[in-house]
Amino acid sequence: MAKFRIGTRGSPLALTQANMVGQHLVDAEKVARDDLEIVTIKTTGDRVQDRALAEIGGKSLWTKELDRALLAGEIDCAVHSMKDVETFRPDMIEIAATLHRADVRDRLLGADSIDSLRQNAVIGTSSPRRAAQMCKMRPDVSIVLFRGNVDTRLAKLAAGEVDATLLAAAGLERLGRHDVGTPIPINVMLPAATQGIIAIECRADDSHTRAMLKAIDDPQTHACADAERAFLAALRADCHSPVAALATLEGGILTLRAELLSEDGAHHLYSQIEGAPLDPQLPRAVAEDLLGRAPPEIRRLFEG
Repeated sequence: MAKFRIGTRGSPLALTQANMVGQHLVDAEKVARDDLEIVTIKTTGDRVQDRALAEIGGKSLWTKELDRALLAGEIDCAVHSMKDVETFRPDMIEIAATLHRADVRDRLLGADSIDSLRQNAVIGTSSPRRAAQMCKMRPDVSIVLFRGNVDTRLAKLAAGEVDATLLAAAGLERLGRHDVGTPIPINVMLPAATQGIIAIECRADDSHTRAMLKAIDDPQTHACADAERAFLAALRADCHSPVAALATLEGGILTLRAELLSEDGAHHLYSQIEGAPLDPQLPRAVAEDLLGRAPPEIRRLFEG
């Protein structure tokens, strides 16, 4: 039997997530372990570490090489942290499955709490959302670009390059770092859209792989991911945009919470709307509510 090839980036977290997908397929009896192959593909986002994503091409830096391999038939599916997947994807590629969502929160590393950060603390992050949210809460802090995988960022923090940094709780937990950092409640720091979600993509015309992946899809997570991505699409948000969003599904009701911020965090807006899980109007309504109330300092980030 031909191997089932799972494409992934080569970072420790990416490889862990690819192996999680493989294990789910084995557990679902869709493929034998011996018939699985993890194919590591170097992405531009891995190679270029000294500039912000928005300056060098955006989220496609994480996906374009994997897209090419997928469309060329070199891999059967590709595994991504969904928050790294650009909002508008090629028609030939489909997000076929999402695993059950992990902890959505951010963790603060280097201090016990945001309040306990020293005056004029230096925060390392490459995320416009995290930078704006931190400046909103602590206008005295300064932000420096902080890229690289989890170990790279932890090493920079340990070396004293910054006072603190922020990382996704989900990634830390998948790497076994359950005790690293302090979780920040979502009512303090709303996460990035689709944070904590592993996405598995395949070719849209590959019905066999689509059926395999459907067996490991978590429908509730997928519905929340679709709502959050539809909200980003309605905003036409990109890597420059300080935006947070979280959909939750309970009792057949989907709640979508979202926040837009100016780059310096001085201006910010929040919206929350409830509705049916598959209602395409709900994400658009949240986007329209926020943009309708947004001052120029925020609205200009979502124009063009």
